[in-house]
Amino acid sequence: MKGLFITFEGPDGSGKTTQMRLLADRLAAEGADVLRTREPGGTPIGDRLREIVLSPENREMQDETEILLYAASRAQHVREVIVPALRRGRIVICDRFVDASIAYQGYGLGRDPEEVAAINRFATGGLQPHRTYLLDVPAEVSRERLLARASAADGAGLDRIEQKEREYHVRVREGFLLIAKAEPQRVKLVDANRSVDDIAADIAADFDRLVRP
Repeated sequence: MKGLFITFEGPDGSGKTTQMRLLADRLAAEGADVLRTREPGGTPIGDRLREIVLSPENREMQDETEILLYAASRAQHVREVIVPALRRGRIVICDRFVDASIAYQGYGLGRDPEEVAAINRFATGGLQPHRTYLLDVPAEVSRERLLARASAADGAGLDRIEQKEREYHVRVREGFLLIAKAEPQRVKLVDANRSVDDIAADIAADFDRLVRP
């Protein structure tokens, strides 16, 4: 494949979606062929699975079901969207990928992270990002941002994952940090408790080093 696969990760409320958009807009303005996408979702099938897995109504969902639903959405996304775009030489920038499942469904739910990783290796065919930007904020900051966003969203509250207890989100953050420590060549840890412009500048500089070393 000739394309470039970039993912953005981080706790809920870390600002990853904003930073992903800023990088994609910058690259597009420079003439790059960029595809922005997200998980869970990114395809009609994936969007249906997203509704199921994030709906607060589905409180009875078992851990195994959650793990498999995320992986199923990802399997469709990889084969229908990501791999074809990479084969055409596009830059694919994705909001969440396998790291999210390892952090949320592995560390967050207290399941074996390697089991979650193995399921997702099957789902993705072993596809890995060329670079992952992990936006890190403390759990308290994440919670404050989520609540502020929910109150400003015209009645749209927190989703099923966002509603989980503080300890769960602490474990998720710790899981992300362990991933970054284990794979420093791929994962760029970014302090996201700063201004939007400062974060964007760091990401842009790292991206330039990645493509023009």
